[in-house]
Amino acid sequence: MNCLNSFISAILLIALLTACDDNSRLSLNQRSVIYCSEGSPDTFNPQLVTSGTTIDATSKQLYNKLIAYQGDENNLVPALAKSWHVTRDGKKVTFYLRKNVSFHQTDYFTPTRHFNADDVLFSFNRIIDHEHPFHLTSGGHYPFFQNIEFDSLIKKIEKINDYTIRFHLTRADNNFLANLATDFAVILSAQYAEKLNKNQQKQNIDIHPIGTGPFKLKEYRVGSLIRFYHHKAYWQGSAKIEQLVFDITSSNTGRLTKLLAKECDISSYPIAHNKITQRSDLTLESVTALNVGYFGFNTTQAPFNNILVRQAMAFAINKQVLLDTVYQGQAELAKSILPETSWAYDKTSKEQAFNLDKAKTLLAQAGYPDGFTMDLWAMPVQRPYNPNAITMAKLIQADLKKININVDIVSYEWNTFLHRLAQGEHQSFLLGWSADHPDPDNFFTPMLSCAASHIGSNRTFWCNQDYDDIIHKALETNNIEQRKQLYTQANAILNKELPLIPIAHSKRYQARGNNIVGKTMGPFGGISFYQVKKSPLTIAVKDETVQNKTKTKKVN
Repeated sequence: MNCLNSFISAILLIALLTACDDNSRLSLNQRSVIYCSEGSPDTFNPQLVTSGTTIDATSKQLYNKLIAYQGDENNLVPALAKSWHVTRDGKKVTFYLRKNVSFHQTDYFTPTRHFNADDVLFSFNRIIDHEHPFHLTSGGHYPFFQNIEFDSLIKKIEKINDYTIRFHLTRADNNFLANLATDFAVILSAQYAEKLNKNQQKQNIDIHPIGTGPFKLKEYRVGSLIRFYHHKAYWQGSAKIEQLVFDITSSNTGRLTKLLAKECDISSYPIAHNKITQRSDLTLESVTALNVGYFGFNTTQAPFNNILVRQAMAFAINKQVLLDTVYQGQAELAKSILPETSWAYDKTSKEQAFNLDKAKTLLAQAGYPDGFTMDLWAMPVQRPYNPNAITMAKLIQADLKKININVDIVSYEWNTFLHRLAQGEHQSFLLGWSADHPDPDNFFTPMLSCAASHIGSNRTFWCNQDYDDIIHKALETNNIEQRKQLYTQANAILNKELPLIPIAHSKRYQARGNNIVGKTMGPFGGISFYQVKKSPLTIAVKDETVQNKTKTKKVN
């Protein structure tokens, strides 16, 4: 009898422990969101890249900026700076910093002070000062800031006191504040940098991040997942979820499968829109994005250094077929690099005609009556500006075959693709640009300026001094009509020179379970999970979703 009682007691104890474990699992799941991401970040510091995949995983999760954009009108609002003042000549900008802002406390760093002016000095001097001890860490490339020639714009950065900092500019620049509100202008911890420097671990500043943002990094499994925990001491109040997991799934079909199986709560760049909208438990959402997808040429390589060849190819491509097949009606045909929603858009811009006879004539005039063979690099991941680059490449391949141009389609893993593009190893490529802020200069300068061609973010390597002079003038005047006229002139040069062929301006999509509440996407920049939460009706998702991954690289 005693044995029977002992057995029954043991069974009850196991049942109780199992119930507690299930409740704990449900509770953890209730406080967590799993986001199916399309790719791995190539760094945890957004100052070092322009990749949207990296920006999504880092900028708004881990960091803050001095100022930020807010609302449908994209107004500049305070962030780490509670206010700012610009002198009448536009050459001095003073920021008054917020007090009592905490940096992340992690397994690898415990801060002993709050954010102050030293952190602003460190974050920007690292970028502009080539002698700075951290400038060359991780390669010394700061593509966004080099694109806009930030180092030549900043004369010096002056610390007035612990909570006041002043930027002295060499010239007035209408985009200065806009650029400081982008996802690249994040603030790092100077105290953390000092510790790393002493320990000869400087590279960790970009690998094991410390910021002031709503989440802190807990774990990174390469090519598999990123695990964030909420920053309890976040100055705007703790996030609504305690854990955020980026489940890295590069396959479009794989992300869809996980979404349907409830293995992820939100999915990036979803396919099968009709299937998703037919599900009562899922929502397909979209935003009209400031972007452009394009077909670009390496203008330093023959035959694409010949303007007639580029013009011939523009006439040979049926852009409407690309739009219908690849975007499936979810984009607008691009007549210029600027979308029609931009205040600087030129309404007189004409659609590029599809004319094979004209293409053949121009090709013969260029010295290629029998055509040639070329490479076309197609990116391997889905992006809002191009949801299926491989399919687009095949359609372009078929179009160009009609004028005796044979196309070999090339693709690489995403980070390798971007690196080799920046090195100029390609002949032509399919890529795009998503704006970092609403000012039109964010299309003209980073994509096609001479400065951008020198550092590799202008993958056409096209450099035109007249074009550069025009876009510089546009930044120096406050007159909107004059700026608009200047951008129209710049666009006319692009229409003639054709370093790239604009294809489409598309929407950005996300799919999510109906139990996920809160806005993540905006018309430009990365995504934010700060306001996201789960409703009480959620069903527990097995933790194996994020536990049964391989290739572990823990942050410790």
